[in-house]
Amino acid sequence: MSSLSTIGQLERPLRVVAIGGGTGLSTLLRGLKRYVPVQDRRRRPRTDAPNEQRAQSSDLISELAAVVTVTDDGGSSGRLREDLKILPPGDIRNCMVALSEDEYMLSKLFKYRFDQGELQGHSFGNLFLAALCHITGDFAKAVQTSSHILAIRGRIFPATMENVTLAAEMQNGTIVRGETNITHSEDTILELRLEPPEVDPLPETLEAIANADLITLGPGSLYTSLITNLLVRGIPEAIAESRATRVFVCNLMTQANESLGLTASQHIEKILKHAGGVSKDLFDYALINTAPISPSTLAQYAREGQEPIINDLERVRQLGVEPITGKFLHEGEVLRHDYDLVAKTLLELCLARVRSAQPA
Repeated sequence: MSSLSTIGQLERPLRVVAIGGGTGLSTLLRGLKRYVPVQDRRRRPRTDAPNEQRAQSSDLISELAAVVTVTDDGGSSGRLREDLKILPPGDIRNCMVALSEDEYMLSKLFKYRFDQGELQGHSFGNLFLAALCHITGDFAKAVQTSSHILAIRGRIFPATMENVTLAAEMQNGTIVRGETNITHSEDTILELRLEPPEVDPLPETLEAIANADLITLGPGSLYTSLITNLLVRGIPEAIAESRATRVFVCNLMTQANESLGLTASQHIEKILKHAGGVSKDLFDYALINTAPISPSTLAQYAREGQEPIINDLERVRQLGVEPITGKFLHEGEVLRHDYDLVAKTLLELCLARVRSAQPA
């Protein structure tokens, strides 16, 4: 792979699109944002980065776009969606925090939940976006305006501007509607769809995908964070037609009610099945953790019925996707991807491809 210190050898910085939702997408954005210069281009370098990398890596990405699912119907987001007829702001709020310069303070502010009165249960960040939506008259404009106010390092696009509901056909033949109901269902999901089914993305989303050097999907809940984006008309087709380096970032653990028992290759197969008729050529690589997880963490997740995803690498290759393996996890109070290492690995993959395509 190419070194991240080779930006000076590139014709231009990279353009990156990250697709997903939930904590998975915001975790990945934390790693990618340190390669994006702040608006005044005076970003303080990380003190633990090599000198050469500190001097150059913050200019490696010129455009970072997040495409975020908008099907949440629970909690504060669900209440605002019902009461104010706006798109659910929760996942977008989390992406704003992840891309902000002063993430610690903004996180405390945006995650603050009122504990009494009519605002009880609402987070300040959700109310902030709801207020801007009514001021601007448009949810996408509200997201764009708030991004400028907060000087975040990237752009955030809702997957669609339509008020959509998730519907899942279950193995027992029933249809479950609503993301919260689907997440809490105890049956296996066979197929997911949007209601209404024919919805379009923002033109800016398709433009960002068409111009991207790197496109990622994941990590995140298989159905309610990842596949939901690919149900929006035009998004999977745009990814399939893109000449970017396209990477699926595989989850670390299975998830109750969404991916129990599914291997790494089966995650990819479920995604391809829902990708609007795009049956292949959606991913070039799959980033898969192969490092062991501590027994204490395994026991913690086993109590919730979760286990590490089986890495059937040969089957992944048979799908036309090259596995990129390594220790991509971070064990803390919860198990998460090591976002710094994941971002570095993704950009190295992209750099290698971009540099190989440049004239000698």
